[in-house]
Amino acid sequence: MASPKRVLVTGGAGFLGSHLCERLLDDGHEVLCADNYFTGSKENVGRLLDRQRFEILRHDITFPLYVEVDEIYNLACPASPEHYQFDPVQTTKTCVHGTINMLGLAKRTGAKILQASTSEVYGDPEVHPQPEDYRGRVNPIGPRACYDEGKRCAETLFFDYHRQNRVNIRVARIFNTYGPRMLPDDGRVVSNFIVQALKGEAITIYGDGSQTRAFCYVDDLIDGLVRLMDADDELTGPVNLGNPAEFTITELAEKVMALTGSKAKLENRPLPADDPTQRCPDIALARAKLGWEPTVTLDDGLKKTIEYFAAVV
Repeated sequence: MASPKRVLVTGGAGFLGSHLCERLLDDGHEVLCADNYFTGSKENVGRLLDRQRFEILRHDITFPLYVEVDEIYNLACPASPEHYQFDPVQTTKTCVHGTINMLGLAKRTGAKILQASTSEVYGDPEVHPQPEDYRGRVNPIGPRACYDEGKRCAETLFFDYHRQNRVNIRVARIFNTYGPRMLPDDGRVVSNFIVQALKGEAITIYGDGSQTRAFCYVDDLIDGLVRLMDADDELTGPVNLGNPAEFTITELAEKVMALTGSKAKLENRPLPADDPTQRCPDIALARAKLGWEPTVTLDDGLKKTIEYFAAVV
């Protein structure tokens, strides 16, 4: 195991961040979790509060943070359309001002820094599956642009700080990820379907259900982030992290209904603006450079996620 480091996780009380904090503690590191609790919660990291190497700080990264750390995982940003569209200006500020602040911290301390980017940088893609060298098709003035273009700008800042200031960077493009500690009301398709099925409500499908997604279980994703951070410095990224097994939205709904025993009806609704018709990662780079690929099947991951939601809804 690598020598223990002091690691900052921004957005550390969120869905992905809380799992990452737990993994880093288990690996023997000191962890400073920073979160403004917009979508994160203390409950997500409650089990970590009595661990000696764990600290939590209420902080919004759009303001500078002055701490001493060896590594930074920049996960702070609402990731579901319902939340990032609630205050789109603040979402853009988090992606741009927040990223500048975290890169400035990395520059000052000499810390290695990883950006949690997103498959949304590819927009509604014309290339399928999406490799890292595909530049995407994004609407810069649509309702999703605060997140899509915000994350694209964050990647620009990462590479400019790397070229101009020699900051040691990593950029991960995260595809649809699911698992325990997702918010029941976050508007994402996996949580929507599970909560509706458990409550006996109609399963709402936006569009005709033929659009595809690839779903990665949270444990696999966190392992990919850690491997990328620990990789050789030449691997700046971007690196796609996601599960290349592709399913239609209707297929996902049918799996959730089967696993929950739901007899609810499927209800089709209009497709939101700029919603991509296909989304699936090409993970050849992650396989070759990180020795990484997902191991949890959609059925197994859904069972664990349903068990979690059954206890909270």
